[in-house]
Amino acid sequence: MLSGAGPSFSGLSLSGSASSAQSIIEADVRELVRRRGIDPALDPGAVARLIDEVVAEYLNRATTSPLPPLGDAALVARAVHDAVAGFGALQPLLDDPAIEEIWINEPGRVFVARRGRSELTTVILTGEQVAELVERMLRTTGRRLDLSTPFVDAQLPDGSRLHVVIPSITRRHMAVNIRKFVLGLSSLEELIAAGSLTEQAARFLEASVAAGLNVLVAGGTQAGKTTMLNALCAAIPARERVVTVEEVFELQVPLPDVVAMQTRQPNLEGTGEIPLRRLVKEALRMRPSRLIVGEVRQEECLDLLVALNSGLPGMCTLHANSAREALVKMCTLPLLAGENVSAAFVVPTVATSVDLVVHLSVEASGARRVREIVGVTGRVEGDVIETTELFTTIRGRLERGEGYPPRPERYEAAGIDLLGALGRRSERTLQSAVREA
Repeated sequence: MLSGAGPSFSGLSLSGSASSAQSIIEADVRELVRRRGIDPALDPGAVARLIDEVVAEYLNRATTSPLPPLGDAALVARAVHDAVAGFGALQPLLDDPAIEEIWINEPGRVFVARRGRSELTTVILTGEQVAELVERMLRTTGRRLDLSTPFVDAQLPDGSRLHVVIPSITRRHMAVNIRKFVLGLSSLEELIAAGSLTEQAARFLEASVAAGLNVLVAGGTQAGKTTMLNALCAAIPARERVVTVEEVFELQVPLPDVVAMQTRQPNLEGTGEIPLRRLVKEALRMRPSRLIVGEVRQEECLDLLVALNSGLPGMCTLHANSAREALVKMCTLPLLAGENVSAAFVVPTVATSVDLVVHLSVEASGARRVREIVGVTGRVEGDVIETTELFTTIRGRLERGEGYPPRPERYEAAGIDLLGALGRRSERTLQSAVREA
């Protein structure tokens, strides 16, 4: 027997040979975790070593005791580890690199998304198991979920984003979404290799970010907006100080001088909330060279516009079905900040603050692609912001449009050959467009 608080396999005395080997081992591992004061969330390695001890003792005892056969010891050990230190039946889905998102509509219907397409899995849970998994996921996040706070948005230890809604907001069951943090497409070169955009468009975007233009990344749900924003952040010059603000940490900026901040939900007393708008204001006090907002959803759009209009370069993402609709939404969201904010102020501010809009979409095959890149000229005609088509999709391929980007002086100041970045236009035509701008 193991020394100290070792496994007793006491579960066998209660249910005899009817209990499976896995359930017996899991019960004893849980008992030893409790006795030894191990926190599975903080020390999964200790749990793995403990499981190895219990499995070895089980195999030793099985030779002289009527214990159920163990079968594949490695497979059982993995299943017990997932149940004790992981997220049970969901852990194999979380470990699968091909799965991008997991969601539970009801205990018997667990879906995943692979390469942009949804699938119904064979995983069957009970309502109690779902509730236990959610409680375990929230344990290390500092966020809560109850009748007074029926929604939660949190980050799991591996960086995945958790969103949960409980009844009676939902009809009967908890609705759980886990958007996995998938490393991979973190640069424009990798997006080119994946077919998300052409090399010509990537070189132009890279030059535009280096020149300090303000970029709005727009698209629908799961269109790849955050992935594109991460790739654009990789093009920021290394000398800059970057401050990022998000609801939940998702951005990975590969620069030496970066400060990342996320929002905070209210505590049990209903106080202590830190909204995104507050973070945008705080970021401006931190001497940023560039401000990155993970996603603009509400009145924080006004604070972002004020920052961009003051000359601070920035980038953000926004839900929209086209580049034009993204600009319309940028003009609408600031109005939520209060009655004293009018369209007469917002529309021209958007026109002079946003330089480029990159729009992405998800194709029927699940592939994410850049559909268009438009420039914002800074001019407004009848409350309509004027844009120019820089890249557009023609016969399924992103092609160079007829327009030219705003602020050519910024490219020149950064030592960037704008003609070379754009490609396929004569220098005379470019100079003419610059004079008109």
